[in-house]
Amino acid sequence: MDLRARLARRRVYKQTFGELSALSNRELADLGLNRTEIRRIAYQAAYEL
Repeated sequence: MDLRARLARRRVYKQTFGELSALSNRELADLGLNRTEIRRIAYQAAYEL
């Protein structure tokens, strides 16, 4: 995997993580998510395409 692809995936991870982290616990619950799942979801969004 080249550097650009790695950086793009890292950017997706950081953006997804940031957006989910900014949500309140209530908003996460409305989505069926728990705060402890944020890292896993961000990883899946970036690396398990």
